[in-house]
Amino acid sequence: EHMFFEEERIFNFRRMITAEDVETRKEALEKILPYQRGDFEELFKAMDGYSVNIRFLDPPLHEFLPHTDEEIKPLAESLGMTFEALKERVESLKEFNPMMGHRGCRLAVTYPEIAEMQTRAVIEAAINVTKETGHPVTPEIMIPLVGDVKELKYVKNVVVKTADKLIAESGLDMKYEVGTMIEIPRAAITADKIATEAEFFSFGTNDLTQMTFGFSRDDAAKFLGDYYSKNIYEHDPFATVDQEGVGELMKIASEKGRSTRPNIRLGICGEHGGDPKTVEFCHKIGLTYVSCSPYRVPIARLAAAQAAVKEKMGIL
Repeated sequence: EHMFFEEERIFNFRRMITAEDVETRKEALEKILPYQRGDFEELFKAMDGYSVNIRFLDPPLHEFLPHTDEEIKPLAESLGMTFEALKERVESLKEFNPMMGHRGCRLAVTYPEIAEMQTRAVIEAAINVTKETGHPVTPEIMIPLVGDVKELKYVKNVVVKTADKLIAESGLDMKYEVGTMIEIPRAAITADKIATEAEFFSFGTNDLTQMTFGFSRDDAAKFLGDYYSKNIYEHDPFATVDQEGVGELMKIASEKGRSTRPNIRLGICGEHGGDPKTVEFCHKIGLTYVSCSPYRVPIARLAAAQAAVKEKMGIL
């Protein structure tokens, strides 16, 4: 049963991405909505009063495209397109460098109905769980891959308009927050402007490292060994944050963000969040939280405690 729902969800995502008109895209999004809402309801229940940060759609388009003729045929039929026309559409959507292409908030700028659907899923789930449990849910909505405050403002307007309407209709006095991921160098150096719209920052250090160094995370492993053996790099910048470059951008963004919004919450998400050296650095520049994969949580907590002790002793 789970496999059936997963296949249907993927199929509708593909319909949504390959649709050539807004009506077909919205129809596919309506079918995706119950799955997303159901996921968020379970998430809010499991978190039982703890804050939940929801990152909006982030992966590149190519992850949702059909790749074989067997996948294209039924999709073409459901879209009312010929096999050849859909194959041509799929080819036109492929990108040379998808990780720096049409993904994150850029998708929501092109297709605002995606952000609208995800907002409906988050807010409707929060309303349902609040009414069911009696415990207020305060969702935190995170817009990924922002590089310009106008991008964030555009997507945030879609979120706010949708959320406020649903909350008014529910009769609840529900609060929510909208923030962003700082993962593009331009966002870091214009963070004072970004903070006029963002209520929190989460540093996406995987992408920020990739874009600051100018090499692909997926491909860098093929040549980074030579950099370690020749003492150019001391460690893998995707495992421990490069404090001189990437870390400096984080520091600039933190300072600029606070200059505009003194109470802004700052944190990081990504594998760096479980690295002790990175956790200590984050404490040093005033970040308020780190997020990491579950098995690294004990290491991150210990590193955070050690950083706090070092600060108290004046050695950080």
